[in-house]
Amino acid sequence: MGKIFVFAFTAALNPTLLTATTVMLLLPSPKRLLLGYWAGAMTTGITVGLALVHWMNGSGTVSTTKHTVDPALDIVLGVLALLVALAVGTGRAGRKHKPARGPKKVPRWQQTLGRGSARATFAVGILLSFPGASYLASLTEMHRQQLSGVELVVTVLAVNLVMLVLLELPLIGYAVAPEWTPAKVEQFKGWLARNGRRALTIGATVIGVALIVHGVVNL
Repeated sequence: MGKIFVFAFTAALNPTLLTATTVMLLLPSPKRLLLGYWAGAMTTGITVGLALVHWMNGSGTVSTTKHTVDPALDIVLGVLALLVALAVGTGRAGRKHKPARGPKKVPRWQQTLGRGSARATFAVGILLSFPGASYLASLTEMHRQQLSGVELVVTVLAVNLVMLVLLELPLIGYAVAPEWTPAKVEQFKGWLARNGRRALTIGATVIGVALIVHGVVNL
């Protein structure tokens, strides 16, 4: 069960989610916008997550060859995690040498968030929350553990709550401490801007190496 939530925490360090959260925090009525995005993201995450695990459970991947398939999945997922670490860790250098070509175009989804509508943030949350590599790895772990129906639903819900912690912390803060929260949000954004890339690189590297070692040992 532990690996399921390790992948969930890795998925929470999502640059798109951080950008979306930052945009919404700078707009009027951020609580309403954050809640709309959160509802959309949870809708996609839970629906797609349950569907994928049910598909994996019924696809025949758990069979008499399970002891061969599981290590292979570990190795593949480990290699993917290392590729993520490499891409994130070297991305900054690549951007430093990229020549400036005028003002950067704002993505359409950011323009949609800028409209300040909870309905718009709900739609963006749905569209931007399809599973990434870390969530797929977490779902694969659920599949391996052959959770019962209720256990699966509760675990998928818990994983999505962890993945959306960047949205949930400001929402909780605005609800219980509306005067204290804005300053702390700014501090957190500053820390993440300075350290988020390094934290994600280290986390993905550790997970990748651990998965590869686990897979090789169990082959």
